[in-house]
Amino acid sequence: MSELQVDGLHGLDHSAGLEPWVDPGPPSSASSASSASSACSDPSTSSSLLAPQDPVPVAAPTATPRPVDDSSAEATAEPAARRGAVDPVKALMHRHRELCERAVDPLEIAAGLEAHGVTDRTAARFRHRDVFSLAEEMYARVPRDGEESTQREPMPHAPGARGGWAVLALLPGALCAAAVVGVRLTDGPSRLVIAAVGALAVAFGLRVAIDRGPLRTPSGTTSRTRTWTCWLIAYALLGDGLLTAGLDDGPHGPWPLATAPVLALTLACAPATWCAHLLSVRARRRLAASRGLAEFSDSVKPLILGVFALHLCALAALLALSGRVVEEPPGYAGAGALGALLLLARLLIARGFTHAPAVALRAAALTEAVALATAFASRLPACSYLAVPVEAVVAAWGPGAVPALVCGTAALVLLVHATRTLTRASAHAQSPGAA
Repeated sequence: MSELQVDGLHGLDHSAGLEPWVDPGPPSSASSASSASSACSDPSTSSSLLAPQDPVPVAAPTATPRPVDDSSAEATAEPAARRGAVDPVKALMHRHRELCERAVDPLEIAAGLEAHGVTDRTAARFRHRDVFSLAEEMYARVPRDGEESTQREPMPHAPGARGGWAVLALLPGALCAAAVVGVRLTDGPSRLVIAAVGALAVAFGLRVAIDRGPLRTPSGTTSRTRTWTCWLIAYALLGDGLLTAGLDDGPHGPWPLATAPVLALTLACAPATWCAHLLSVRARRRLAASRGLAEFSDSVKPLILGVFALHLCALAALLALSGRVVEEPPGYAGAGALGALLLLARLLIARGFTHAPAVALRAAALTEAVALATAFASRLPACSYLAVPVEAVVAAWGPGAVPALVCGTAALVLLVHATRTLTRASAHAQSPGAA
């Protein structure tokens, strides 16, 4: 009875199409062998195992697609792209925020960027062809109160640049001429008094004329060079006579004063100021017309050399005139080199380049002082060799060769330095002395 019940259940399972439960674990070798043998002995079981099973169909969920609005998709993607992208010009404006806010012209921004090391190649990274176009975009994007003007505003001028600086430039020469006339017409103690008063008047006239013109310097910078400048001018007045007396075991009385070079140098204050104004005006025009830093540098370098040569020609003419009026040697070499040195130093200092002029003036003044000191120190026992270099120079070219060599070398160094610094846009973006 029990066997019939089991066989009936077995047949019921096969008739219903149910498969026997299989252990998912790996079968042992014995169980696999017994199952294989039983499958071979029962043909119905083997046929049911080998028969392919029909896959059970699964109904996939269906969804009705909604139409997509292209305009709304683009409007959503565009702000996302803008938020994801970085604005390099805005970052540059944030870095130079103070420069952009105080600039009244795009040229000032371009010069400021150039002073901070931004070149045309750097501007190409911001998708601009040069620094000037980058500066124009930065200037246009600076937030300002009210409506912005579409035209460029004129760059600011130095206070007093349009006033009477051209007339004040004649003041030092006029005061020096009056002092020279007073010294030549007097004698004795009154001559010394007139000479001292005249020197103070000339110094005052120089300060007034220079501080109100294109050669005015930033506050606090003239103190570094004023002492050395006064020494160089004093040497032009007294140095040649004192050096000659020192080499000749003198002085045996009052040494002669070289009034002609000093008179020419004070008269040359006017053409020096006018040349500086010419350089400033022409450089600003070329800065506005240039579309690249290299283009501006190439265009302003001949201008610097031309202005320098023009001043030398004017100084040579004044030296010839002064020498003929006072009937003294004009001293072209020494006074010409000193005038060139003073002009280049003042041009550089007025535009904020103070280190090189201070070093050049100090080196020239100390070298002249050493030349005088060795001339008098050679009188000491066993020290005659100290004056050998100075004696050789004086014997070959005269006492005026010492300031000519010293000041000429310093002027040449400053000229090379000026052709590298004054050709930058940052040197002409602001008025001289405004920095």
